[in-house]
Amino acid sequence: MIRIASLVLLPALLCAAPGFSQDDFAGQFGAVCGACHMPDGSGVPGLAPPINDPALFESLGDDAPHYVAGVMLSGLAGTVTVNGQIYAGLVMPPHTHLSDNQIAALGTYLLTTINGTSLELDIEMVAALRQAPPSHADLRTMREGSQ
Repeated sequence: MIRIASLVLLPALLCAAPGFSQDDFAGQFGAVCGACHMPDGSGVPGLAPPINDPALFESLGDDAPHYVAGVMLSGLAGTVTVNGQIYAGLVMPPHTHLSDNQIAALGTYLLTTINGTSLELDIEMVAALRQAPPSHADLRTMREGSQ
């Protein structure tokens, strides 16, 4: 129980820590996303799927920013298969404690630096999604439809 609580609370504490620069995208990504998905996005078998998955984001195309922002705002639960590895009982918590600007910056870092796309998250899109977040089923359908 302590380990799970640490994985959930650690990113929030690191973001609030003094000296955590808004310009340190790699550090922010490592603290927020890397706590489960690893700083390079490679994932942890059985716990968190890899998110350094250029093929997924290429297949999502222009919907990739919407998908990334949706997952960050809604979280994701259920079963996801990545590269033949099944992640059953997946429970990624929503990251609604992050500002729209933080979500846009982290999502853009994921798409551009980690996955090599030219796609970016727009702060206005994130704000709109926050008002009407996609369901977990919608996100899984979007992901599965892209493969």
